[in-house]
Amino acid sequence: MRLFPILAAIVAIGLIYVFVFERERIAAVIDPGGGTQTEAEAETAPEATPEYETVGVVAIKSKAREIDSAVVLRGQTEAFRQVDLRAETSGQVISEPIRKGTMVSESDVLCRLDPGTRDATLAEAQARLAEAQARVPEARARLTEAQSRLEEAQINDRAAQALSADGFASETRVASTKAAVSSAQAAVETARSGLATTRSSIQSAEAAVAAAEKEIERLTITAPFAGLLETDTAELGSLLQPGGLCATVIQLNPVMLVGYVPETEVSRVEIGALAVADLASGGRVEGEVTFLSRKADPTTRTFRVDIEVPNPDLTLRDGQTAEIVIAAEGTKAHLLPQSALTLNDEGTLGVRLVTDENEAGFAPVTLLRDTSNGVWLSGLPDEANVITIGQEYVTDGVKVNPSYQELGQ
Repeated sequence: MRLFPILAAIVAIGLIYVFVFERERIAAVIDPGGGTQTEAEAETAPEATPEYETVGVVAIKSKAREIDSAVVLRGQTEAFRQVDLRAETSGQVISEPIRKGTMVSESDVLCRLDPGTRDATLAEAQARLAEAQARVPEARARLTEAQSRLEEAQINDRAAQALSADGFASETRVASTKAAVSSAQAAVETARSGLATTRSSIQSAEAAVAAAEKEIERLTITAPFAGLLETDTAELGSLLQPGGLCATVIQLNPVMLVGYVPETEVSRVEIGALAVADLASGGRVEGEVTFLSRKADPTTRTFRVDIEVPNPDLTLRDGQTAEIVIAAEGTKAHLLPQSALTLNDEGTLGVRLVTDENEAGFAPVTLLRDTSNGVWLSGLPDEANVITIGQEYVTDGVKVNPSYQELGQ
């Protein structure tokens, strides 16, 4: 084992220690009087001054301006309307299918089902209705006849009672006329009951006719509004049961932009406010706020906002991601270079200002908007001297020597 390298390393470490940590003692041994000053020299020597009394920085004179304080959120497009058209009755499809992507108008036939025996059922119901209606005159005639017999019996009864009072009619005759009145009254009640039964039969027959007509009406499934077919209609020959899907129709003009506003910003959004959205696929659209939810989502504590956007050429699709900017009440802000931003020791975002005493001072700010020309900041006085170069090398209270430049230079 070689000892020389180890010994050389130990000697080198010792020399470094002596020259670094014992330098003053070595200097005092070599030059005992070199580090002292006479009393007269100390009195006449000028006071020590720092190499730099102030720090040179570059600043700008900024004035606050009124801007729109927008609410920014992410959302997506949604169809204005969407409906799944389903069968209300069972039947075999007898219409040719219409392919997805086809534009349809309101009331266009999308699916037609085989009527089967439904036409015969309707004819039977109509026949029963006609039969019930034909029995009405007969029932009315019976009621009229019964009422006439009742009147006749009442006249005979009054005459018999008058004759009996004068002694010209027996009690038997009076009893017979009263019995005839009672029989006539029963006949009237029977005739009225028959007429009511006939009318009930008519109502029952009318209901059967309406049900048969409605069942036939359900055989034809039409578009409830003009829109675009998102799916093919049911295939020819397929069997649709109640609830079976015929087609899905969506309406994309206008289209809805849907976003969710945090509860801290919801008070700044108003119905009718202008909104601009940048789509993830490129392009920009404008619309108007038409709905703001009154109930927060229980999970995210955000409120749904709907924005209606015209889409006449159907370039916007359902489900596209968008960054939405909603105009809100204006506020005063400063437009400054992004490079002017800095952080203090606590990590607060802000800028360094030149105070009236030409000292550096920190001012916290709120970032409102980021643009290609700079950032809009609030939280500063209406007029502020903002350090744009050198703010990282000064702290609060440090004297500065600012040189001012125009914003944008």
